[in-house]
Amino acid sequence: MLRSWYLLCCLWALHLPGAGERAAAGREIDTAHYRERVKAMFYHAYNNYLENAFPYDELRPLTCDGQDTWGSFSLTLIDALDTLLILGNVSEFQRIVNVLQEGVDFDIDVNASVFETNIRVVGGLLSAHLLSKKAGVEVEAGWPCSGPLLRMAEEAARKLLPAFQTPTGMPYGTVNLLHGVNPGETSVTCTAGIGTFIMEFATLSHLTGDQVFEDVARKALKALWKNRSDIGLVGNHIDVVTAKWVAQDAGIGAGVDSYFEYLVKGAILLHDEELMSMFLEYNKAIRNYTKFDDWYLWVQMYKGTVSMPVFQSLEAYWPGLQSLIGDINNGMRTFLNYYTVWKQFGGLPEFYNIPQGYTVEKREGYPLRPELIESAMYLYRATQDPTLLELGRDAVESIERISKVECGFATIKDLRDHRLDNRMESFFLAETVKYLYLLFDPDNFIHNDGSAFDVVPMPYGECILGAGGYIFNTEAHPIDPAALHCCRKQKEEQWEVEDLMREFFFLKKSKKSTFKRTADHSERESQTASADVSSESSKGEMNPEKNTKRRIPLLSCPNQPFTSKLSVLGQVFLDNT
Repeated sequence: MLRSWYLLCCLWALHLPGAGERAAAGREIDTAHYRERVKAMFYHAYNNYLENAFPYDELRPLTCDGQDTWGSFSLTLIDALDTLLILGNVSEFQRIVNVLQEGVDFDIDVNASVFETNIRVVGGLLSAHLLSKKAGVEVEAGWPCSGPLLRMAEEAARKLLPAFQTPTGMPYGTVNLLHGVNPGETSVTCTAGIGTFIMEFATLSHLTGDQVFEDVARKALKALWKNRSDIGLVGNHIDVVTAKWVAQDAGIGAGVDSYFEYLVKGAILLHDEELMSMFLEYNKAIRNYTKFDDWYLWVQMYKGTVSMPVFQSLEAYWPGLQSLIGDINNGMRTFLNYYTVWKQFGGLPEFYNIPQGYTVEKREGYPLRPELIESAMYLYRATQDPTLLELGRDAVESIERISKVECGFATIKDLRDHRLDNRMESFFLAETVKYLYLLFDPDNFIHNDGSAFDVVPMPYGECILGAGGYIFNTEAHPIDPAALHCCRKQKEEQWEVEDLMREFFFLKKSKKSTFKRTADHSERESQTASADVSSESSKGEMNPEKNTKRRIPLLSCPNQPFTSKLSVLGQVFLDNT
């Protein structure tokens, strides 16, 4: 059953048989034209942030100034950094890396969202760290297992660790970066704020060798799993001290969304069957109790009765998530439902009453969220269905027509009359623009099918990076899964094992006169260590009797239908099957 979660590194290059052959009712989309318009959108927003808002977190586009929102990190710069590289601007990427190193300080007396700091700051810095070499940054010895951006990400994550010191292991929602959790801090946290750490924290643990990050993330995930209802659903908010559900509405949207997302992406990133089995069990309950005619409603988590017959804009990530597990047909049907709402308003209102077919009072806004565009990008990579490009075209036209102002792009306060709000959230540059650009840019390095890659020498052999299969965190910061195989956990213990192996081989050699002692024994040591690690990593797939150094095979990602659901992601970096 768990084979259904297997994914090739070139996931977005896969094709469903017959998909993309539908008759295109409308005119053909000029992808090059819209790609350039998206790039212009980015620079209009980015340059105005630099001119009017830096070093504040966000731009206020109506008053042409800035404000701190999530902790005073120059957040828009961190969030936009990997987008710069995806757009091809290596010189600005390099400049901003230096700016962040000199100007960002996490040792400040600020109350910060644990969730937002993780996905935006930790995730953004990790992604930029792993992309630094591709961007032409001169990396230090030991990269990707060391580097200034990695140290910044680790420092930020350590500031969040006190939040996890609860009886349940589920974190508080807010932490003071200087003093830890405030004594009067509420113990009620949303489900997404508990279950959205495994990608960033596991990546940190693999790169730094410090297991504490992955351990706390896993403990939080398991606590949510343990406290699900008898019918297999989780609510919206829970008390992290008592594990009592405070808000018992169950659905796939706000307050829950990225918990499900990280079960799938964490499973892919870490080859973790337990995480995927959790998601598949949740998916059964979600289909049984919340799905109605390809819409997903909110239900009472213990009874399964409908509590809110609404669609939330944050739920639009779900079709993309379905594509990651190969459920393309359901993903497309749900996507088309959500697309009809976009066509109705020129954007997705925060809440949409499904029976009434209209917005919900006080939830009529559209803060330029990326989720529907994100799903379009995933599904288009899978199907080549031109309808998905049409959504991209509509998004560009709508955002430019409704939201663009002199100093950037403003949140749409009300989609009914297109009133604007004085805010441009950092996710506009991190996610919305990025997913739009990738939708229209099939040759971007992010879509690499494994035909190109970098070989990085490491103490234990050679590491393959940049071969594709990037996994986006929920803020659209791409993580190279191969990097997790480059750095060894518990490095001191690994070196101790290697010393013992070296001693063993030297003793064996001294007993046999046929072995000629050479001065250049360091090369043999490196080959021995490399062979040992390669054998361990490939789990016996290589021939242990071969004494020659393993040649790195040409990586390839043959197109497969999603229904095949083949292979574990990382194996493409380890063997030539």
